Amino acid sequence: MCEGSTDEGSRGRATGVTVCGMQRLRIDVWSDIACPWCYVGKRRLEAALAEFPHRDAVELVWRAFELDPTAPRDLGATPPYAARLARKYGASVAEAQQMIDRMTATAAVDGLEFHFERIRPGNTFDAHRLLHLAHERGLQDALKERLFRAYLSDGEPIGDPATLVRLAGEVGLDSEQAAAVLAGETYAREVRADEEEARRLGIRGVPFFVFAGRHAVSGAHPAEALLAALTTAWADVQGQQETLEGAACGPDGCA
Repeated sequence: MCEGSTDEGSRGRATGVTVCGMQRLRIDVWSDIACPWCYVGKRRLEAALAEFPHRDAVELVWRAFELDPTAPRDLGATPPYAARLARKYGASVAEAQQMIDRMTATAAVDGLEFHFERIRPGNTFDAHRLLHLAHERGLQDALKERLFRAYLSDGEPIGDPATLVRLAGEVGLDSEQAAAVLAGETYAREVRADEEEARRLGIRGVPFFVFAGRHAVSGAHPAEALLAALTTAWADVQGQQETLEGAACGPDGCA
């Protein structure tokens, strides 16, 4: 799990709406583009959803969380990632490189190719604003995926407005609209509302999953645990009361 610091509106937590007599199940996920575990968590959630028989009744909403809200848009020339990690955790560069190697190997198991040597740190606030635009256009998951890959695999400057506009265009968002959002303060309030909700819920690390507004899983748990949480939340939303073995979930995660 990536550690960090961080009025409910139309994107506030909810179980979903009734469609054809069946309640939809909503999943809210707090995460940051700059969090490698969040990308792993996304892949594991996708693996869980692939096994979930009611996938078509699931609504997925990505919520904003900034690991470093004080970061400038572009840090410019920075020390190698291993050196920055060593300084952050008070470790040696060799120990930091071992952490990077373990993270890279973990990501590879989930089909992800991380290149920490390419990472260009920056502020992710504008990226979160564009994710709100993408949510309104039905392209939020596609943009989330592209932003993760841009930062963790491609070495794109994730705080650079021109880069963000290009990436938004690649997933089908109107580039002029994306540029207009970044030129002003559009969706800034929505991002802050996500972060305030995270504080209210006591979220200090991401990824953080909330199923149906009441079942929480903290961290990039294996797909099996996320599927168990899905199953429990689905039974809850549909009004089923039976206890599902191996799927006990609460604010502290799934047992």
